[in-house]
Amino acid sequence: MAIQMRTGSEPATARSALRARFWLCVWGLVWAVFGTAAFALAGRPGWAAACGALWLVATVDMTLILRHIRQGPHYQPGRAVPPYRPPESGPPFPRPPRHRHP
Repeated sequence: MAIQMRTGSEPATARSALRARFWLCVWGLVWAVFGTAAFALAGRPGWAAACGALWLVATVDMTLILRHIRQGPHYQPGRAVPPYRPPESGPPFPRPPRHRHP
């Protein structure tokens, strides 16, 4: 098994705690559904529509999260992949001399 080096594109290939995102999304979805129903029953259509829009966003987010969980880790670098290319020999730049104060 060959070890791949990271390329410096970590923001584009960053790993995410998908299970934590899933449970936070479930929490938000429950509150959005509750808010939509409560505001609709209270006769506040504007707030009900806002909660309904949040409900839609949470549903789309949950769909994407579940899709990424089902895809598995093939698109994410593993823990064995170092975050940078190890130096070939010694530090890449010479260290400046330290000044000693008397």
